[in-house]
Amino acid sequence: MTGDIERALRTGAGREEDAALAASAFARRALDEGLADVTYARAESPVGTLLLARTDRGLVRLAYADDVSTQDAVLARLAARVSPRILEAPDRLDAVRRQLEEYFEGRRRSFALELDWMLMGPFARRVLDRTSAIPYGGRATYAQVAADAGSPRASRAAGNALGANPLPIVCPCHRVVATGGGLGGYTGGLDRKLALLAIEERVATS
Repeated sequence: MTGDIERALRTGAGREEDAALAASAFARRALDEGLADVTYARAESPVGTLLLARTDRGLVRLAYADDVSTQDAVLARLAARVSPRILEAPDRLDAVRRQLEEYFEGRRRSFALELDWMLMGPFARRVLDRTSAIPYGGRATYAQVAADAGSPRASRAAGNALGANPLPIVCPCHRVVATGGGLGGYTGGLDRKLALLAIEERVATS
């Protein structure tokens, strides 16, 4: 009986490996033939599961997606706004995953990635450009970010743009806080904002 179970487990494992190889071969062929406009992968992190997506221009989406329904919703929005030709291809996101790992381990203070800004309007792009200039371990207020983006009275609009940031962590909206010293909001929840700030504070002061 034990031998039968072991053989069944080996057979099952072999089938899973075959399926994975087939999926990888399919993805490579689809990419070679130009059949995918968006490729995506998942990455585990200290702040939960991340869904990463890129186009030929660069990283277009980084989303907090701890469950399948959230992941499906993110992919559906990408299909509607970017292209329905979406393919899971983890190899295409290797550089992003590697840099994220280095960031969470405290070995990277800035990202060197090509970015696709197509999901942002002009004002949001200015806000996120300013946000990306906030030093590692530093903080700026919503009012400061709005002023630097050319709209000093638009702190609420700046907050909305940051709340809709399609590239959190890489475009570090977690470094933007309320004028009175409060945390403000965060697209991934305040627990994640606190965790990211804590990582940077620990590394910056070590």
